[in-house]
Amino acid sequence: MIKNISNLGDSALYCDFGNEVNKSVNSQVIKYFKTIKEKKLKGINNLTPSYNKLIISYDLRQINFNKVKSYIENLDIETSLKFNTKKLEIPVCCHESFSLDVKRLEKILNLTVDKILENFFNKEYFCYMTGFIAGMPFLGDLNENMRAQRLETPRVKVPKGSVGLTEQFANIYTFESPGGWNILGNTPVNVFNSSEENKPTLINPGDTVTFKEITLDQYNNYNE
Repeated sequence: MIKNISNLGDSALYCDFGNEVNKSVNSQVIKYFKTIKEKKLKGINNLTPSYNKLIISYDLRQINFNKVKSYIENLDIETSLKFNTKKLEIPVCCHESFSLDVKRLEKILNLTVDKILENFFNKEYFCYMTGFIAGMPFLGDLNENMRAQRLETPRVKVPKGSVGLTEQFANIYTFESPGGWNILGNTPVNVFNSSEENKPTLINPGDTVTFKEITLDQYNNYNE
């Protein structure tokens, strides 16, 4: 549940769910996020969820901090509508042309490449949030023996579709972007599509994801 509610500037409210980063805490963040979004309270113009925080921005011409705070404190999320979440399988090719950091991971994790891939593909991931770049999913939780720090020197360009690991998370680069995640492979799936105005993001908070290994030929011939 929410530990503390405070001001964030003059037109936003900060909901703090604590310092832990886990599925249980994040599920509470997502419940509040989706319930508030569904109820469409007049004056609230943006909701920004993270691992264990929720920022609620509002229009001071229509509502104020005390009214939003009272609304949040009296919100009964346990009897709120059930929200649909998806289970998705994302194909990933780990050909050497895509696995930019697999040798680095092999040394850091003290695991063979085969074991790294086995661990990665035999795991179900939970989407905590999207962000950094549009639609990029933060997928937890990697097993302890699969956790590595970011690159000491981030890349200037990480190819679109790159699947990376860092700390307890896996992610998918939705655009070519600078970044320091350890790149294990690449997916041909378009995870973010800006032309889809209503649902541009394939993977959303609360969804679960598994990855399926594909060959380079399958990658090159992939047709969504």
